[in-house]
Amino acid sequence: MLFVTMETPCTPPSNYKGEKTLNNGYSSPFVMPQTPCMTKLGFGTGMSVYHLHRSPRFGNERSPWAIKKRNVRAQRRIYVDKLYKEAKILCSLDHPNIVGFRGFMITPDGREVLLMEECTQSLGDYIENFSQDCGAFSPTTIYQVIASVSSALQYLHEDQELIHGDIKSFNILIKGKLEFIKLCDFGVSLNIGEDGISDEEYVGTLPWTAPEALEDGLITEKVDIFAFGLTIYEMLALKLPHWEFDDTYLMDSTFESDMLDDSIEKPYGTRPELPSLGSEYKDIVALFNWCTEEDYIKRPRARDMLNTLHNKHLNKQF
Repeated sequence: MLFVTMETPCTPPSNYKGEKTLNNGYSSPFVMPQTPCMTKLGFGTGMSVYHLHRSPRFGNERSPWAIKKRNVRAQRRIYVDKLYKEAKILCSLDHPNIVGFRGFMITPDGREVLLMEECTQSLGDYIENFSQDCGAFSPTTIYQVIASVSSALQYLHEDQELIHGDIKSFNILIKGKLEFIKLCDFGVSLNIGEDGISDEEYVGTLPWTAPEALEDGLITEKVDIFAFGLTIYEMLALKLPHWEFDDTYLMDSTFESDMLDDSIEKPYGTRPELPSLGSEYKDIVALFNWCTEEDYIKRPRARDMLNTLHNKHLNKQF
């Protein structure tokens, strides 16, 4: 059994070079529990996520982990490569608004397992459970999410030269009652070239996909900004973007370019209409409109969003 682990704060192993084993040469007493012994937290394409309660060490409680495990029937190479890729990327990241890497292993039956910091729930779950009678999220809550995710995106885009590639509410995790907000799921992330453009294939999730990705245009960091704009929409409208158009593509589904045909039409890649909102949401609506500009050049960078929050004194509570 191959295994690499690290405690918080996490940094990549000193000899880590992205080998598929991700093995740093250290042995570990960790034993993977049987699936029926763990609590299932959720699922994605070809993967399941579980809660792992860790036994106390030397009388001290230890934080729980989330375990992402490839499903036994997910035999296609794409699922295997995706989890390896996510582990490789997550191992190299260190930011307070990105979920922490805890380890990677291969089970005796040959399945890949990624061990991560566990959060309470996703923003998508939080939205689904939010009372419709309350209307939109409070401006303070929305600003908190915008500030946290923008900070993570600036780190990814500028420091790591990475496009997340699948921004949506279900890939934003929450600890407690919004005390910590963290990005997760880097299995379809893309490298940014020296010209600011990625030559890798964009996957994403269809309802959050930017128009240029649907139309075979240039893939830049701005695809993340468009998708994040639609995530802001979710907090304002309390529903998925374009939910009324087509239920073929669920929130956990992904698409590939060869799936795009004449049956996929507008309004994907467009700005959905917001519900009626009070004046206290004026600046949030302006950010939403900015992020969802059809022309990617007109969209802000993550840095621009943070500067806007700072200049308007909207993030002074963070």
